Amino acid sequence: MKRLSILSVEVISRSGFPRSDTTMEFTGDFRIWVLLVSLILQSCHGFYLPGSYPHKYITGGPLLVKVNSITSIDTEMPFSYYSLPFCKPQEGVKDSAENLGELLMGDRIENSPYRFKMYTNETEILLCKSDPLSKDSFDLLKKRIDEMYQVNLILDNLPAIRYTKKDGYVLRWTGYPIGVKYQDAYYVFNHLKFTVLIHKYEEANVARVMGTGDAAEVIPTRVDEGSDIPGYIVVGFEVVPCSVMHDANTKNLKMYDKYPKPIKCDSNIVSMPIKEGQPIVFTYEVTFDVSDIKWPSRWDAYLKMEGSKVHWFSILNSLMVITFLAGIVLVIFLRTVRRDLTRYEELDKEAQAQMNEELSGWKLVVGDVFRAPSNAGLLCIMVGDGVQILGMAVVTILFAALGFMSPASRGNLITGMLFFYMILGVAAGYVAVRLWRTIGCGDHKGWVSIAWKVACFFPGIAFLILTTLNFLLWGSHSTGAIPFSLFVILLLLWFCISVPLTLFGGYLGAKAPHIEYPVRTNQIPREIPTQKYPSWLLVLGAGTLPFGTLFIELFFIMSSIWMGRVYYVFGFLLIVMILLVVVCAEVSLVLTYMHLCVEDWKWWWKSFFASGSVAIYIFLYSINYLVFDLRNLSGPVSATLYLGYSLFMVLAIMLATGTVGFLSSFWFVHYLFSSVKLD
Repeated sequence: MKRLSILSVEVISRSGFPRSDTTMEFTGDFRIWVLLVSLILQSCHGFYLPGSYPHKYITGGPLLVKVNSITSIDTEMPFSYYSLPFCKPQEGVKDSAENLGELLMGDRIENSPYRFKMYTNETEILLCKSDPLSKDSFDLLKKRIDEMYQVNLILDNLPAIRYTKKDGYVLRWTGYPIGVKYQDAYYVFNHLKFTVLIHKYEEANVARVMGTGDAAEVIPTRVDEGSDIPGYIVVGFEVVPCSVMHDANTKNLKMYDKYPKPIKCDSNIVSMPIKEGQPIVFTYEVTFDVSDIKWPSRWDAYLKMEGSKVHWFSILNSLMVITFLAGIVLVIFLRTVRRDLTRYEELDKEAQAQMNEELSGWKLVVGDVFRAPSNAGLLCIMVGDGVQILGMAVVTILFAALGFMSPASRGNLITGMLFFYMILGVAAGYVAVRLWRTIGCGDHKGWVSIAWKVACFFPGIAFLILTTLNFLLWGSHSTGAIPFSLFVILLLLWFCISVPLTLFGGYLGAKAPHIEYPVRTNQIPREIPTQKYPSWLLVLGAGTLPFGTLFIELFFIMSSIWMGRVYYVFGFLLIVMILLVVVCAEVSLVLTYMHLCVEDWKWWWKSFFASGSVAIYIFLYSINYLVFDLRNLSGPVSATLYLGYSLFMVLAIMLATGTVGFLSSFWFVHYLFSSVKLD
């Protein structure tokens, strides 16, 4: 399956059918439309999805390698590539264009001194000789080697990939380690053996793509300048790091000169120890190999996840089990409610009054079921924020599943999430204010305050958590720290876009008619009978069923975030999210009905936390993942960062799943009591 897609137009015209006058007229109109389409294609070169436009390089043309932040699964804190004594480009270090998502992810893409020429093999190229290592540089280099930091290089938007063999299996890694420690000595990988996989550039013929027969006659073919010159596209970028003992006497050599001695690159042998006061000589070589890999499939090597069979079978197994359980619960639930409604409606008024005295259950709380809950404003705010987060997640995953957020466009996923979150502020304000007016029986008082609090509640908590973590990153001089200028941009986006949209949604909610209750509420609240077991215990335990729908997918997501793997099975994630929403709704419905049956009319908050309690289990799973899967995570700063980001994620999940449970329960209670005949 090709994960990078090109949006192309294909028109097929067949001339073998008998023609009538109507057909002739249609063919004339058709030719005009085809001509217009071809002119549009000529003017804009076609429309491509982000990150999917192939770049043609002629033989001998320059290829520029870029560097990203060095990363480690040991500390989870990225640092600048040039914070270490590596070679710098002759023209100086320059930042590449970055989007908001890249900055938030800690990516810092800069130019590098590595220079290739398309389809030109080069060996024994001297890059530079560093200055003698000072004590600080020596200690920092040893520290980064101990923390297993990786160097991340990029060529034509492809990260450098490294292949290793272990127990007969081929493992794929993005980047290469800075060095290795062996027998109390530190060795640095100072020679890189690059392999660039290329494919011959095949320029699409417009007439051949657009159609055949009569239609092709009116479509002019486009010939770009220099299109007759053979060219190639990059479809792979591999690196093999080596530690080679070089002669430090390279005074007469300049950057890109040929190293005077032959270099043998063996990744299994290290021979360049680092010592304080001594320089490091860096070299490289590059080989170009023509590959059968097509350009749309060049990301397949990065997107292949280890254990794919386990992923498939585990997801399908979870879907089948959860769907089966949810179906059984739904059938029993509907039959029980339908039986109760039928019995209740078949009785006359006297029998109803007698039944009310003799029977217990949800019929007895008819005068209290819509009584305003405690902290009604907070509930409206959390539901509004939950609608915003859930909508953002669904839209983002849907676009990602359709291929609009390819891994070639770094940061697009985070940027898209921010954009959708701000736009959906309208929905958050609308739902929160309308719910507030419903609880207040149509009273408009206080809707502005509710809308303001919706716009500031979750973003405020997120801003507090991320600011605290950002101070830790600042103190560590990590590139993961958000620059002050970006802080200002985020605040402007918050208060100049998100808040006004939320207030506008609140205004629409204030103008919309509130939901009228089907029954009247008594002035004196009914006493809730003493329960044999705490009702909140059942509420907290209800989160286990929704957790069962996503814990396997959660493992792959956590591995992608914290183990440096590429996550791109958004089709699975979309299915799991849909199933999670269904299960959260069903679990909350069942628990709400159970509470009403024992005459507990305080269902508002319990319906929210019945499905929202899945966040507790996700947080416990995060701690389990930290202890057993991230055993190498070192230092209190790294652990604090992990727990802080996990807390942020868990809070968002609680609001989203809790909102699903509450809204489904509210609809059920409203439907249930509107179906009952009352005086």
